[in-house]
Amino acid sequence: MLNRFVIVAIFVPLAIILIALAVANRGPVSFTVDPFNPGNPALTVELPLFVLLFATAGLGLIVGSLVTWWKQGRYRKLARQREQEIAGLRSSVRSAANKDTTVPALSRPAA
Repeated sequence: MLNRFVIVAIFVPLAIILIALAVANRGPVSFTVDPFNPGNPALTVELPLFVLLFATAGLGLIVGSLVTWWKQGRYRKLARQREQEIAGLRSSVRSAANKDTTVPALSRPAA
């Protein structure tokens, strides 16, 4: 239910805005990689503006995801270490439970 609400409330208006942006910016623009010689045809490409905008947004998503993944590496490492520690503790508990550890019964205390 909440998932459907998020799709309708956020993604549908976002899609409408992106489609309007793409329709409004259909004109070709020059994108050059050489800042010192902008007329160099080997390093210049002409694309519609919306393609460049969407490519930039996609690249930003990828770079942001990679940076987030990299920064959270220590937490993943800590989680792996704790999982190994838990597995070791569980195996030691199982081995201790499998041993015959009979304890003599205690007598009731005198009242």
